[in-house]
Amino acid sequence: MIWGLCLLCVAVGFGPVHAAAIKRPGRTEDVNVLMYGVIQFGESLNYVLETTEAKMAEIGRTLRGHEGALRRLGEQTRQAAEVKEQIKGVIELLLDQMSEQQAHTKITEGQLARMEQEEAALGTKVKSLESYLNNMFPTSIKDLQERAALNGNILKGLQHLTQFQKEKIESQNEQISTLQRMSEAL
Repeated sequence: MIWGLCLLCVAVGFGPVHAAAIKRPGRTEDVNVLMYGVIQFGESLNYVLETTEAKMAEIGRTLRGHEGALRRLGEQTRQAAEVKEQIKGVIELLLDQMSEQQAHTKITEGQLARMEQEEAALGTKVKSLESYLNNMFPTSIKDLQERAALNGNILKGLQHLTQFQKEKIESQNEQISTLQRMSEAL
């Protein structure tokens, strides 16, 4: 395209030059200088075109790279939004569970307080019953305990005496057996 423009300029420039060359011989040098300038201008335009195309290609590659990065960022943003929504859902669920646990804890604390009050009341009733029983039957229970201890001691004494008698009987049985053997031997 640029070469076509250059050739057109050259062709237009030669048209008047030929006519002028016939008329004036000094114009040829002007035309040559002009042609040299046009050629140099064409080469400069060609160089500008090539460098501009290279820069445009580099800009295109850079834009494609940025578009890819932008797409990835868009995808990451979308994924982050999804994760954010999931986290919001989990937080709401945890808050609901925490509220339920707090309500259950309050109910349990109330029940525990009632049980502690009942335990304290039962402890008081047991103590008053023990006091009543101690005041009501103080001598008879103590007498029974003393008699039981005395009877226990008597029983132990009888057990020892029985054991002693048993050993004595065994010893006498041995003596009798010895005497019987001696009498049979005689």
